[in-house]
Amino acid sequence: MINSDKGSKLYLGGLTFVAVLGGLLFGYDTAVISGAEKALEAFFSQSTDFVYNKAWHGITASSALIGCVIGGALSGLLAPRWGRRNSLIFASMLFFLSAIGSWRPEMLFFEFGKPSFSLLLTFNAYRVLGGIGVGLASAICPMYIAEVSPANVRGRLVSVNQFAIIFGMLVVYFVNYLIRINLPGSIEQAMMELGWRRMFLSEAFPAATFGLLLLFVPKTPRFLVMSGNESKALHVLTRINGMDSARKTLAEIKETVVEKREKLFSYGVTVVVIGILLSFFQQAVGINVVLYYAPRIFENLGASGDVSMRQTVVMGVVNIIFTMVAILTVDKFGRKPLLIIGSIGMMVGMAALSVLSFMDVIGVAALVFIIIYTASFMMSWGPITWVLISEIFPNTIRGQAVAIAVAAQWISNFVVSSTFPSLSEWSTGGAYLIYAVFSLLSAVFVFKMVPETKGKTLEDMTRLWRK
Repeated sequence: MINSDKGSKLYLGGLTFVAVLGGLLFGYDTAVISGAEKALEAFFSQSTDFVYNKAWHGITASSALIGCVIGGALSGLLAPRWGRRNSLIFASMLFFLSAIGSWRPEMLFFEFGKPSFSLLLTFNAYRVLGGIGVGLASAICPMYIAEVSPANVRGRLVSVNQFAIIFGMLVVYFVNYLIRINLPGSIEQAMMELGWRRMFLSEAFPAATFGLLLLFVPKTPRFLVMSGNESKALHVLTRINGMDSARKTLAEIKETVVEKREKLFSYGVTVVVIGILLSFFQQAVGINVVLYYAPRIFENLGASGDVSMRQTVVMGVVNIIFTMVAILTVDKFGRKPLLIIGSIGMMVGMAALSVLSFMDVIGVAALVFIIIYTASFMMSWGPITWVLISEIFPNTIRGQAVAIAVAAQWISNFVVSSTFPSLSEWSTGGAYLIYAVFSLLSAVFVFKMVPETKGKTLEDMTRLWRK
C-alpha cells in the first residue's frame, strides 16, 4: 500500500535492494580471485610453451581490473543513452558469461586441463569481460540509488551499496572456503584441477538473479525527465516520496536538466579533479592488496592454508561490521569527518604492519593491525567515496564525470594490485610503508579540497558548482 502523502519506504527499499545486488556482484567478482589465485598459479606453472612468472601471475590475478577500467569508461556512454537500469541488465549478462567462461576457458577451442599461453590469454579475456560488468556496476549502481533516493537518506542508501560489495566479498570468501574443504582427495591437487573452476562458476547464480530482478524495476526519475518522460518520472517519484514532494522534486530536476548536453568542464575543472582524486586515493591506500591477496598475506604471517582461509572469512565479517558503522553515521556526521578519521586509522595500521614486517614479527600483532587498517577503510573510504562520486557532480555532467572518476579508480586499482607481487618480492615492509604514506596524503586532500555534501539534494550540487 502506497501513502500518497509520504510515499512508500518499502518500494524505495525494493529498488535499493535490486540495485545493490550489482554491488554484491562487484564484490563477488573482484574477491573470488583471492581463493583461486594460488591454484591458478600452480595450474599455469605446468605449461610447457611459456614460463608463468610473478609478473604473469600479477596480471592474471588483476586482469579483471582491465575490464573494470573499460566498464567504468563505458558507463559514461551507456548510462545516458540506455538508462541506468538497462545498462545494469547488460552488466548482469557480462557477469554471467564471465563466470561460465572462467569456469571452463577451454570451451570450444582447447583441450580440457592442458595449460598453455593461449589458454591463459583466453582465461584472462573472460575475466576482463566480468571486469567490464564490475566497472559498469561500480559506476551505475550508486548512480541509480542516488537518483531514486530522497536527500535525507541518500548517503545511507548509497552506503548500502558498499555494504553489498563487502557482503559479496564475505560470501565469496565463505563459498571459496566451503569449496576448498569439500574437494575430494589431496586439497592442493584438487584445487589445481577443480577448485578454482568451481569458485568462478559459483558467480553465475547471483548474476542470473540480478539480471532477472532488474526487469521489474523502473528507470530513474532523472533519466526519465532527460528522456522526455515526465509523467513516468512523476509516477516513480510519487511512489517514493509522496505527491507533494514528488512535484517539488520534479520541478527541481526539470530546472537542472534543461541543458542536458552540457560539456564536462561546464562547472570548472575542480569538481572533475576532486572526483578523480577521490578514486585515486581510495585505491592508493592499498585496500585491494589486502582483499585480493588476503589468504596469501595470512599465510605469509604464519597461518596454514585452511587457517588462512578462515582468517579471511573473519576479516570479511569485520569489514561488514565497520561498513555498517558508515551506513549509520554518514548522514549524521557527514562525509568529510569520516574520511579523515578513516585515513588516520589506515595510516596507523599500514605503518605498524610495515614496522612489523621489517622486524620480521608475525602472528597476532600483525593480524590486529590488518583488522585496524581494514576496519578504518570500511567505515570511511570504502562506502563514502562511492557516496561522494554519486552525488558530487551536477546532474547534466554526472554520467560523464562519474565515468571518468570510476575509470580512474580502476586504473589505480590495477596498478596497485598488479604491482604488489613484485613489490612484496622486493620488500613487503616497503610496500606497506608506501600505502601508509598515501593514507596520510588522503587525509590532507579531503581536508583541503572536498566539500561537505551532507543533506544537499543533487540539484543543490548544481548550484554549488555554478558558484
